[in-house]
Amino acid sequence: MFSSKSKDAAPAPQPMLTAPVPAPKRARTLSAPSIISADMVISGTISSTGDIQIDGRIEGDVRSVGLVIGDKAEINGEVLAEDVTVRGKVTGRIRARKVLLAATSHVEGDILHEAFAVESGAFFEGNCRHSDNPLGDNAMAEESRKPVPRAVAAPVTSPQPAASATPAALFAPLSPAAT
Repeated sequence: MFSSKSKDAAPAPQPMLTAPVPAPKRARTLSAPSIISADMVISGTISSTGDIQIDGRIEGDVRSVGLVIGDKAEINGEVLAEDVTVRGKVTGRIRARKVLLAATSHVEGDILHEAFAVESGAFFEGNCRHSDNPLGDNAMAEESRKPVPRAVAAPVTSPQPAASATPAALFAPLSPAAT
């Protein structure tokens, strides 16, 4: 129907492939995620080259490729991952390529991200900043070197009686007065 060849023509022979072409390797392994159950409390750094699902409490930093923080989970420390889904509580900095704060999440700390999504109902107190490479070692160094914008205060002058301050005097140009 959509072919330019007639129905009577035989299809051209296809060359035979001897072996299928392998798909490119991903950084994430295809194994099951490591699970920290709800009754587990860990003090120290957790590091994985795969995925982690945390339902317990962590007192320390967490580094992984994929990270799911469950509804009842608590992390007190820094989180570094490619992909983070927060459903529980995190107190500390999050550095990840993709961050999702679910409706049940409670985050107190800064987030450095490449992609960031927040569901309605999520609690987030801190600063979030986009970065092209949030996991790079120099990402935080660059972050600390950026100047913090500050408000400029007006110079302090001696108070004048209200009777002598006229609207014209308040908005007069600052130039030396001729006496």
